[in-house]
Amino acid sequence: MSHKHENLIRAIFQDPISGNIHWREIESLMLHLGASMEPITGARYRVVLNGVEGILHHPHHSNVFGKQDIKNLRMYLASARVTPSLYEESQKG
Repeated sequence: MSHKHENLIRAIFQDPISGNIHWREIESLMLHLGASMEPITGARYRVVLNGVEGILHHPHHSNVFGKQDIKNLRMYLASARVTPSLYEESQKG
């Protein structure tokens, strides 16, 4: 496997927050991590990852996540036990 998902997780958790992460990259990462994604009302998706449910918002006027969206995604991933160090550790086995 390439390191694209590992690099994306690092980008999500880096400071300052990146403003250049695309929806398709987030969607690919979620599916790679084993999350289920289900569209609900509007541009929202219900995501379940490692037993933790969350809501992701597809960007409305572009496909790039804003900084607040990345911040929310970061908190969701951390609550689902996905951080750069935990991801790297899981890939060693």
